[in-house]
Amino acid sequence: MSASALIGWRALAQRLARVGVLPTDTTEEALRKETLVLFASVITVLSFVWVTTYAALGLYLAAAIPLAYQLFSVANLALFAKRKRYRFFRTWALALALVLPFLLQLSLGGFLPSSAVVLWSFTAPLGALLFSGRTEAVRWFVGFVVVVGLSAAFDPLLTSADIPAAIVIVFFALNILGVTGTAFFLLTYFVRERERAAALVAVERERSERLLLNVLPAPIAERLKAGESPIADRAPEVGVLFADIVGFTPLSERMQPDELVRLLDEVFSLFDALVAKHGLEKIKTIGDSYMVASGLLDGDAHHAEQLAWAALEMQHAISRKSPLEIRIGIDIGPVVAGVIGRQKFIYDLWGDTVNTAGRMEAQGVPGAIQVTERAYQRLMPAFDLEERGMIEVRGKGPMRTYLLVGSKEGVPLEEGGPRTRSLLPQQVSSRNDQKRRLER
Repeated sequence: MSASALIGWRALAQRLARVGVLPTDTTEEALRKETLVLFASVITVLSFVWVTTYAALGLYLAAAIPLAYQLFSVANLALFAKRKRYRFFRTWALALALVLPFLLQLSLGGFLPSSAVVLWSFTAPLGALLFSGRTEAVRWFVGFVVVVGLSAAFDPLLTSADIPAAIVIVFFALNILGVTGTAFFLLTYFVRERERAAALVAVERERSERLLLNVLPAPIAERLKAGESPIADRAPEVGVLFADIVGFTPLSERMQPDELVRLLDEVFSLFDALVAKHGLEKIKTIGDSYMVASGLLDGDAHHAEQLAWAALEMQHAISRKSPLEIRIGIDIGPVVAGVIGRQKFIYDLWGDTVNTAGRMEAQGVPGAIQVTERAYQRLMPAFDLEERGMIEVRGKGPMRTYLLVGSKEGVPLEEGGPRTRSLLPQQVSSRNDQKRRLER
C-alpha cells in the first residue's frame, strides 16, 4: 500500500472514530467514544470472514449470526452518529460482542467445531474496561464467565457441525489471533491517544506555570497551588520603588496606539531585566507606572542596596532614550503582602510604606530618585544622597526627603555591588546635574 493510500485510510479511520464525539466532551470522554467506535468497526469488518466461510460450507444459520452482528452493529453506529447517545451505543455494542459469539458456538456444536469462537465474548469486558471503567467492566466480565460456563454445560448436548478439520484448525488460529489482535489494537490506540493527551496537558500545564509565574512570585505561586487561601504576610522591612514616565499622558496623545504600546513594552522590558538581575520582585504596572519591591521574600540583608542600584540603572538607561525622563520614588519599611481576587488575581502590597513610596514618585523631581528619610538612613553608608529639604507630601504633611545621586566611591556592596556596578559609569549623574534639575 502506498504512503498516500495509507494516509487516506488513516484519515478515514480518524473521521469514523469521531462520529459520536461532541464539542463539549472532555479529552477522556472523546477518547473512550473514539475507541468504542473503532472496536465495533473492526469486529464488524472481521465478521466477513466467518460469514463467507460458513455460508460457503452451507452452514447458513451459523453464517446468519455474524451477519446479524454486522447489521446490528452498522445500525447502532449510524444511530450513534445521529443521536450521540453514548450509553445506548455502548450497551448494545458490548451486548452484541458478548452474546453473539456464544450463539454462534451453540449453532456449530460446541467448543471444538466452532474453534472456541466464544473467546470473542471476552472483548465485551475488555471493551467495558476501556469505554466505561473498572466497575462496569467487572459486571461484563461476570457475564463472560456465565457465557463460558453455559457453553461448557451445553457442549455435551450439542451436535457438531460438519466442518473440515483444516478449517477448524485455521479458525482456532483466527479466533485466538483475532481476539488478542483486537485487544492489542484497542489497547495500543487507547494508550497512544492517552499519552498524546497527557503530553498536551503537560504542555498546557507548563504554559500555565509560566503564566502564573508572570503574575506571582514563585514561592507565592507554590503556596497558591498547594491550596493555601488566603495568602497574607507581614514583612517588617521591604523596599518599595515606584517609577513613572514624566509627561506620559500628553506624549500618549501624540502617538499611534501601536507606537505607544511598543514604547511601554520596551521600557518595562528593560525594567524587568534589571529587576531580575538584582533579585527584586516586580509587583505590577499601572498605566505607565512600574512598582518593584525588595526584601519581600528572600530576606536578603542587602535588598535595599539592590533596590537603589536598580533605581540608578533605570534612570541611567532611560536617560539614553531621549526625550524620556522618569521619576522614581523609594521608601523602606513594613508592608502587608498577599494575593487578592479569584479571577485575574494579583500579588499586591499595602501599608504606609507603599503609599509613601508612591508619594515620593508622584511629588518627585523629573529625572531624579527621591527617597524618604528612613530610606536615606538605610542607604547612606553606601550611596551619595542629597537633601532636598522639607516638602509638603499629600496625605502625609511636611516630610524631609532626599535625592539618590549615586554610589560612594570605594564602598563596594558586599553582595550586590560588584555584579551591578558594571552597567553604570562612576556616577550615574553628577550633583550639579541634580541641582540644575531642581532649579528648573
